[in-house]
Amino acid sequence: MPQIPEKIHELTVGQLSARSGAAVSALHFYESKGLITSRRTSGNQRRYHRDALRRVAFIRAAQRVGIPLATIREALAELPEERTPTREDWAHLSETWRSELDERIKQLNRLRDHLTDCIGCGCLSLDTCVLSNPDDAFGERQSGSRLLVERPGNKQRRAPREDAENCC
Repeated sequence: MPQIPEKIHELTVGQLSARSGAAVSALHFYESKGLITSRRTSGNQRRYHRDALRRVAFIRAAQRVGIPLATIREALAELPEERTPTREDWAHLSETWRSELDERIKQLNRLRDHLTDCIGCGCLSLDTCVLSNPDDAFGERQSGSRLLVERPGNKQRRAPREDAENCC
């Protein structure tokens, strides 16, 4: 990994790519989505402040755990401008996602636990199977596609099925 002298406060897109491990195209995408910013030189070249290195690391870590880019952008908007975020800044941001990640882990564990049961029974019933038709609380009342309920923050989530634990 190339070292960049401390006296250099701005990075080219190539330097940011080499140091962060993110492709140049990914950096351009992050910038187009408002996740990182750059300034343009008189020759119209991008220059990134050094704090972009930590921001890119944070974006990539958040993406690895499934945090949507819109949520990442909201979190990054809370960080101070022109200063490298501190450990406390990052801890505050990551703490806000803890309950969402805990819920996702709970859902994945439930699916994992039912996977063996459903494959073992072989039914894969579209009406009752927790894998083929997860969390479909409205399926017993109406026909058609699954109905989704609105979650705070404009994210959609299926309503919990009352009998999902007893499907197979």
